[in-house]
Amino acid sequence: MEITLKGDKQFDDIPSLKTKALRINLNEHIYGTFAEIGAGQETVRHFFRAGGASGTIAKAMSAYDKDFSDAIYGVESDGRYVTEARLRKMLHHEIGLIEKRLTRDKHPNKMFFSFANTVTTIDFAKQYKGHGWVGIRYQIDPTKEYNEIMLHLRFKENDARLQQETLGILGTNLIYGAYYKYKKPKNLLRYLYDHLDKDQLEIDTINFSGPVFEDVDNRLMSLQLVKNGMTDAVMFSPDGNNVLPAKVLYKKNILALRGSFRPVTKVNMDMFHRSYDMFIKENKVEEERTQVVFEITLSNLRAEGEIDEQDFMDRAKLLCSLGQTVLISNFQEYYKLVEYFSQYTKSRMGLAMGVNNLVDIFDEKYYRHLSGGILEAFGKLFFKDLRVYLYPMDNGDGTITNSENLKVHPRMKELYKFFKYNGKVIDITDYDEEILTVFSRTVFKMINDGQEGWEAMLPEGVSKLIKEKSLFGCETEEPFRNE
Repeated sequence: MEITLKGDKQFDDIPSLKTKALRINLNEHIYGTFAEIGAGQETVRHFFRAGGASGTIAKAMSAYDKDFSDAIYGVESDGRYVTEARLRKMLHHEIGLIEKRLTRDKHPNKMFFSFANTVTTIDFAKQYKGHGWVGIRYQIDPTKEYNEIMLHLRFKENDARLQQETLGILGTNLIYGAYYKYKKPKNLLRYLYDHLDKDQLEIDTINFSGPVFEDVDNRLMSLQLVKNGMTDAVMFSPDGNNVLPAKVLYKKNILALRGSFRPVTKVNMDMFHRSYDMFIKENKVEEERTQVVFEITLSNLRAEGEIDEQDFMDRAKLLCSLGQTVLISNFQEYYKLVEYFSQYTKSRMGLAMGVNNLVDIFDEKYYRHLSGGILEAFGKLFFKDLRVYLYPMDNGDGTITNSENLKVHPRMKELYKFFKYNGKVIDITDYDEEILTVFSRTVFKMINDGQEGWEAMLPEGVSKLIKEKSLFGCETEEPFRNE
């Protein structure tokens, strides 16, 4: 039995926080608990102040003391408290208590929920701005399983009080959206920023689960975060699930490959394998702490001014099927990508790229928005502990272009030499000569035109996936099999 959550004219425009909280409070079917750790009981405060809270709030608590928290939710294996695992334990523990203490015989039409957050706000030195996990586990139908929305945020404000207020606003928006906007998850994402500015917080990971979200692809939801300017980058693990970038990149040696991967080719994978073998032999690089990232910039996902979401899905699926970690970013310039990585690690990093990419890096037009121009950008790029591994280009006439003979603009010649001869640019010499003429755009055109022979240009297993899923316009007589 699904409880209908009707709309109301007075709520058609962006409702105030009080209106949102009051609408929840006045719904006789919504009932649950709030558990907030780290920044005060900022979300539940909105519901208490709105009025009618006794009809919604069964319990509100904040286990600030670590020993109290451990006694309630258990001890985390890594000893940390602001983690996804901690949030999940909080949500499930509190729902368990609701189910145990409130019987269905007495509350047959109640849609139970547990809202929780575990956060750390800015420190006194104002060097670490803080972050947190926020989530809700809830029912839309009292006879069906629970749904979940869990997200990670990073604070941008420089005052703990302001961060607390921001957290309370976000939490109120999340609860309201969970109940009244769940049928359109993309809209729900945008509504999380009601009464907030993107300069106040960043949402860099979000996951939906449960019966009402069974058709939601969380990777597409992550794409919305980047499209909407809520974050600069999102990441997917090889199993295809969203993952927190900080968790993957923290204190790691990072080797990144940027490309269109439309589709991923043998050249892409050869570049990866060759650069990886060189990278792990570098001083200050530990293989067991090395993370490889295949990055696609948002600008490469655009088609006629709009992002082709299916095209994005196709690329991500293929890379993940090869066991790779995928980063989707809005960084047009390489130096921004390196700066992003530098938030999480001070260890040595590597960039693997082709000749054309390196030539583009030395094009001044990309840096006109910087007061220091290309020198400022290179200061941010090459003066990090960084190496560029350069994959050669076949010129089509039997010659090869590499770091020794590539041509940059005359004004950039001496600058290029400086970085080249200081060991910042290193040629990949042990490459597969037979595949140098393979390009993603050629393969893509062949697939679209129905030509034969493109399969041999792709890594093992990729062509099979393209045919099974009819990716990139591939027409096949094989039946579509949904995973």
